[in-house]
Amino acid sequence: MSIGVGIIGGGIFAREEHLPAVEASKDLTLKAVYSRSLKSAKTLSSDTSNVDLYSDDSGSGKGYKDLLGRSDIHAVIIALPILNQPEYIRAALSAGKHVLSEKPIAENVKDAADLIKWYQSNIDTKKVTWAVAENFRYLNSFDHAQQEVQKLGRVLGFRVRLYGNVQAGSKYYETEWRKTPTHQGGFLLDGGVHFTAGIRLLLGSKDKITRLSAFTNQLQKHLPPVDSVDATMKTATGSTGTFQVSFGTTLTGSEWTVGCEGGSVSVSGSTITTNIDGKEEKTEVKDERSGVPPEVRKWGEALTAGKTNERQNPEEALADLELLELMLRSGESNGTPIDTKYQL
Repeated sequence: MSIGVGIIGGGIFAREEHLPAVEASKDLTLKAVYSRSLKSAKTLSSDTSNVDLYSDDSGSGKGYKDLLGRSDIHAVIIALPILNQPEYIRAALSAGKHVLSEKPIAENVKDAADLIKWYQSNIDTKKVTWAVAENFRYLNSFDHAQQEVQKLGRVLGFRVRLYGNVQAGSKYYETEWRKTPTHQGGFLLDGGVHFTAGIRLLLGSKDKITRLSAFTNQLQKHLPPVDSVDATMKTATGSTGTFQVSFGTTLTGSEWTVGCEGGSVSVSGSTITTNIDGKEEKTEVKDERSGVPPEVRKWGEALTAGKTNERQNPEEALADLELLELMLRSGESNGTPIDTKYQL
């Protein structure tokens, strides 16, 4: 039986990623869309005869609480500005709706940990589930690379290099909450949690990161409060690595590399490069769009089976967020090393 779903939020990502992913899932049926304005809600549905629209300006009976009160809607996907998400997550879970909320799990680690504690204390988690989306965990290229890393023995080191130059006027920049961020880290927080999720996936739990030091900078005036970070990290096994990310530089490059006793594995886009005994081999692994379609599909399959998907556990998202937040805190204190607490 298909599960009735509501999409909460009318932004770019909900339009371009969540909507087609729900429509493609055999286990999910889109019943309703909510956004703060009716104009925004309408952008998610070209055929309003099959999808009901809710908004704060639609009048009585058409608000968020009214959507949550529908018996034919059993789950919601929440994709709202970072600071707004926790309130909407709590309301949906309290109404007995399963939730898939977009990353980051919250604006900061404290709020995220408090939200998880509230969920575990106030909701019957066997009946009502909360999942947090992170599409990097559903990229075929990363899955393939992780499998290759596991074949090569002890991790010796790693590096992450991701450079971009977000321009004023670009699609995501012109989203008001990104353009004038009230959340810590600006683009670094919003985009950077993808990259911490990526390196955590490649390293695995045995090599979880236990300590880091970082320097941060704002290279572009239009990307406050900071747009760049250079960090060094240490894992539970003692290996070390670097994490370099900028959204405001003319440097170029996109690379995740893990070096092991038996060789190295690199991910750059859909290209996986292994280097074993000096022999380099490149493999093209096609991702399914941004990873959102399989992410939403797996969520629907888990709901239908009455289970949860481990890769969507809130604790995973907390671990992603913690690394980014500690980089920001270390950067504010001139690179002071900080120990992690929530890594899995």
